[in-house]
Amino acid sequence: MIEGLSRIIEQVSREKGIPMDSLRETVEQALVAAARKVYGLEKDIEAQYNPESDEVELFEYKTVVEEIEDPDNEILLEDARKVSADNSIQPGEEIGLIMELENFGRIAAQTAKQVIIQRVRDSEREKVFDAYKDRVGELITGIVRRFEKGAIIVDLGKSEAVIPAREQVRTETYRQGDRIQAYILEVARNARGPQVVLSRTHPGLLVKLFEMEVPEIYEGIVTIEAAVREPGQRAKIAVSSRDSDVDPVGACVGMKGSRVQAVVAELRGEKIDIIPYSIDPARFVCSAISPAIVTKVLLDEDTRTMELIVPDDQLSLAIGRRGQNVRLAAKLTGWKIDIHSETKIREMNDEAREQLARVEGLTEDHRELLIRYGFRELKDVADAEADDLIDILAIDQALADTVIDQADDILTDELRAKYEREEENERLRAAGLPTLDEQEAAARAAEAAKAREEEIAHLAAQGFGPDGQPLPAEGEESEDGEADAGEAPADEADEPAEDGDAAPADEEA
Repeated sequence: MIEGLSRIIEQVSREKGIPMDSLRETVEQALVAAARKVYGLEKDIEAQYNPESDEVELFEYKTVVEEIEDPDNEILLEDARKVSADNSIQPGEEIGLIMELENFGRIAAQTAKQVIIQRVRDSEREKVFDAYKDRVGELITGIVRRFEKGAIIVDLGKSEAVIPAREQVRTETYRQGDRIQAYILEVARNARGPQVVLSRTHPGLLVKLFEMEVPEIYEGIVTIEAAVREPGQRAKIAVSSRDSDVDPVGACVGMKGSRVQAVVAELRGEKIDIIPYSIDPARFVCSAISPAIVTKVLLDEDTRTMELIVPDDQLSLAIGRRGQNVRLAAKLTGWKIDIHSETKIREMNDEAREQLARVEGLTEDHRELLIRYGFRELKDVADAEADDLIDILAIDQALADTVIDQADDILTDELRAKYEREEENERLRAAGLPTLDEQEAAARAAEAAKAREEEIAHLAAQGFGPDGQPLPAEGEESEDGEADAGEAPADEADEPAEDGDAAPADEEA
């Protein structure tokens, strides 16, 4: 049916590394499917490779009967004995008949060709998948081949990989033929075959680059505990050492910064902060927020929140440009970080003292202790557990309960007053009258105007104008050169009349 089938299969098997038996089986299954499309699905057809004729033969299986009811699947007993030359065949047995298929040779050849091509493709895809499925998380180097819809297609040698737009660094640009090093993010199966997805933004790229540059990391002496990035801008890694004689930060920096600079160069200038890891969360967070200096730390383990207090001149450094430094530090440590300057903390503490002073059961020492432990609002006291107050303030159960109840009562009264005020504002608004807020604003404006009038009068009594500038003395010219109103210039008053005329006499009544 197909001439030279074994030679074709042998050649494909040798070139593509596909077992010959697998290829033969695939061709047999394809020919059966093609035959059923041509001659109907009702026939029981089977394909077998004949090594003597080097062909795949098709057999049609029928049941031996004495009277035919289904011509597609049954054969008369006498016809069966003629075909097989076996007189021992009995009704109910099955017999395989070689199909004489006119014009099927061309269809069979085309089918076999298509099947072999498809099998080769499938095999190559499986090889790609098998080659890379266990390499997820590794670094790989390739050549930029082309660009498709924003994605970079990378030639890995025997296969291609893709760097989607989402995995590219915005500040990096590439051209065809450029060498590119990337992190194997995943190997996914899809309709077009396995796809190797690479990344230039994943923190794993940073980790793997340090493993390549720092022998102590590769040997397991130094460990990268965590790594975070804002690709193309800044990154932070936390490192530890199992050998007390090896400085993990120094090992990663290298002689004169050679190791870290090699990583920075591969990441196209991305700044990298190398931080010593610590099991103490406060120490770890303080290191992560570097280069800023932290003067005090308040932490809440329940909410994993940490409040850092820094000098006023260190606040912008701790926060970083657009919050980048504190954001990376929070990701690196896993703690929510709030940063305040010392001046801001003093203001917050003064306000907290005023708030806590409203609770009668708290002494000044109690209030200072609560502020030290982060209690800055009445709500913090009202929501506290009695056991916490007992431990912090060294008070008994009764007083702790009293303090909590007092704080809760104050908050309840404030809430009730707020609701009553809102209801009164609604009533006034509905009646077309000024609300309480508007009345208070008007009263404040009137008080401010009155205070200004008193201030102007006081300044005038002291010889100053409303702008605080001294008023000109009588007879002196003001800044605009005009004499004081109501006074004639001295030189004109004393000057005699011209042309011998006498000075004008006083007007008669």
